[in-house]
Amino acid sequence: MFKLSKKLKFFIIFVSIQYVNSTLKDLYNTLINIENSNQKAVLCTVVSSKGSTPRKMGSKMIVFENETIFGSIGGGALEKKITEQAIEVLKTKKPQLVSHNLVKDLEMCCGGTVELFLEPIMNKKKVHIFGAGHIGKSLAKFAVELDFLVTLIDDRIDAFENFDIECCKINEHHSLAIEKLNFDENTFCVILTHDHAYDREILALCAKKKNAYIGMVGSERKVEIAKKTLLSSNLITQTEIENVDMPIGKKIKAITPEEIAISILAKLIEQRNE
Repeated sequence: MFKLSKKLKFFIIFVSIQYVNSTLKDLYNTLINIENSNQKAVLCTVVSSKGSTPRKMGSKMIVFENETIFGSIGGGALEKKITEQAIEVLKTKKPQLVSHNLVKDLEMCCGGTVELFLEPIMNKKKVHIFGAGHIGKSLAKFAVELDFLVTLIDDRIDAFENFDIECCKINEHHSLAIEKLNFDENTFCVILTHDHAYDREILALCAKKKNAYIGMVGSERKVEIAKKTLLSSNLITQTEIENVDMPIGKKIKAITPEEIAISILAKLIEQRNE
């Protein structure tokens, strides 16, 4: 009988480990890319297997909205069925635990059963913060720590001096920035510039974009003036302005910029979790 040398055995083990590590790295990088984008996908993980199954516990596969896949849980009829079930999970946005007998359910030659957990991959929420004043900078700092994708916009020359938080910073007029920014169902907009007229302009522009949430800081009087000005100028519709949260923030008797930022962040967290 042919026997492998110790060196060859070591080489095979080493190559196998490198392959597994590379595959996992590619899978995790793909997950990160999905989270940071608008792609819709489901992570399918084998959580248990009995008998003869093509892949064992821990095997993973990502199913995209267009039914393309990344990774493998065994191929054939099993992957076809799981892909169909993953698309249903995308529609309901609710995780699901599924089980299949490979012979009875899928007419596969393997004689085992396999159980998989299908979970939708959540896209990170983007927060466009208009205004890099004390509140805006505090909000950007806290939002980054809570895993939002933050963009801070301000056209003042010294807006970002001594501000080293790792987020996207746009130092130009808000009208130009809005044309470049990406707006979608995962986009939150927070308006708190140094100029009330700026706030109204930004509100009117953002309301026309696709978004998940828009909020503007201000007193009750400022809010009423903004509503009247925008509606009378036909810059915004009644429906659009009703979808704006103003004054933004949870009522926690906030006073300092940091406290106000936390009250706003609490509102963003509430919206995100809904």
